[in-house]
Amino acid sequence: MQWREYAEQMALLGRDLLAKESVQETLDEIVASAVKLVDGCSAAGILAVRKGRAVTLAACGDVVQESDRLQGELGEGPCFDLARGTDGERIYRIADLSQPQPTWERFAAEALKLGVGGMTGVLLYTDNDDFGALNLYARRPGTFSEDIETAGWLLASHAAVALSSARTIDQLEHAMETRHAIGEAMGILMERHQLSEEDAFNVLRRISQHHNIKLRDLAQRVRAERSDPA
Repeated sequence: MQWREYAEQMALLGRDLLAKESVQETLDEIVASAVKLVDGCSAAGILAVRKGRAVTLAACGDVVQESDRLQGELGEGPCFDLARGTDGERIYRIADLSQPQPTWERFAAEALKLGVGGMTGVLLYTDNDDFGALNLYARRPGTFSEDIETAGWLLASHAAVALSSARTIDQLEHAMETRHAIGEAMGILMERHQLSEEDAFNVLRRISQHHNIKLRDLAQRVRAERSDPA
């Protein structure tokens, strides 16, 4: 694909990603688009490291889940290291996985058995968020040349902005749902026990703290059962 065509595709992708209705839909579209738009890319995934564990956030291609699992079990691998930021790098490229890989020797041996010939990855991040690593897989060694780094950066930049927007929308919707649930639960208590708004909220807060239940979960239980939270 020529660079002008690729740039045009990136612009369209950015628009499509921003139209997605959830973070997961955005993640899924990013990896599917990577396979479709990046020459030679046979599979793509987004890996994050949570409390030292490898977590596959999205995958397009069977090899992705198995690769992520291996890296998590072995505690090594290019995607794993990039996502957890151990060496400060924001991009990696392995043109030929069959060549010696001293840093990831065990992983490389197992990845070859999966049919992986080359890999590249780019961090998905903005100034305020780190979403993990976007990883691209090629079956044939030598598929990913130095140009893949520029292509990866373009894709990752659009993807990170879209993910940041999707996460913000999800957080706002979650906050609105929480506020609505608490307000309705307070209304039930106010009506049933003739409480003021402040007293009804304090009742929910005390029960939440005493029983170690999130206030939102407690409010939803009161709404669903329309019963006394005590």
